Amino acid sequence: MAHIESFSTAGLDPRRKLAFWNERASESFSPLVSEPDDIRVFNGSIIRGSIGDMSVAEVYSDAQIVRHSRSHVARTKDAMFFLHLQLEGESISRQDGRESHLHAGDFTLCDSTRRYEMVFAAANRMLVLGIPSAMLRRQVGCPESLAAIPMTGNRGASGLLSQLLRRYWSEYTHGPDEQPGSRIAVAILDLIGAAYADVPQALGDRSSLGTAHRIRIINYIEAHLNDPDLTPTRIADACKMTARYLHHLFSDQDETVARYILRRRLEACSKALQSGAQRGRTVTAIAFDYGFNSPTHFGRVFRAKFNVTPREFRREKAGTA
Repeated sequence: MAHIESFSTAGLDPRRKLAFWNERASESFSPLVSEPDDIRVFNGSIIRGSIGDMSVAEVYSDAQIVRHSRSHVARTKDAMFFLHLQLEGESISRQDGRESHLHAGDFTLCDSTRRYEMVFAAANRMLVLGIPSAMLRRQVGCPESLAAIPMTGNRGASGLLSQLLRRYWSEYTHGPDEQPGSRIAVAILDLIGAAYADVPQALGDRSSLGTAHRIRIINYIEAHLNDPDLTPTRIADACKMTARYLHHLFSDQDETVARYILRRRLEACSKALQSGAQRGRTVTAIAFDYGFNSPTHFGRVFRAKFNVTPREFRREKAGTA
């Protein structure tokens, strides 16, 4: 039989659940923290094994948010890429300013050496394949540029990869492992290479250098959203490049650097306005937390994005809580 370990929060005292779940998830993948919607009723389980030099795990959980922060990155021992394959339910993965919405069969990549966030709005089941960075780089030229790019499980090479992983995992957990894991791992890696072959970001040429620079810029922005003096010029200086080159790196993106900063600040403010822990703080104080220095300007740009004022937004969200 294949060697399998399993863990579950079922039956645990609610006071012990979160610590237990975070410990098991961190040791199975990389350091992280889970924020369940309601720890009193939250349940989660992990079934894990290996395929050659790759780790594999099936994760069930109720609604939660999973975060791999800068402090978690600092504690990450091995550079790994995780392929997240949605088995049941839906999820959202965020990394490097991108966001992927996964439905059953879809998958995406996640880089353990940088921050990421995953959102599970309801009960779900996911298959997580852990691939050592050096192993994946033999198949994909610039895997760090592929984080949070959604891949469909319905067609093409990505569909074949999705089917192979789901079928192999089912056989792995229900019967003897008749095929050597190393041989299956080769087939999986070949299909990963084929699935990402036509994705422009996977190319290991000069474009990968530009992608690496964009990733560095985005990570700097995310770490300094609260700085009211966060400007393209300030970012360029911090990242050791000219402002002209910084703007050039974003010229083929959907938004400019300034628009990206504004969008992320507004998204951060909207989350704070929905948070029960922030209920006693004023809208202006929250706006100032994320780099806005004019309540009037904040109110105008917030309404332009969400079609309501910040106070209306807060009341609406409080009414649906």
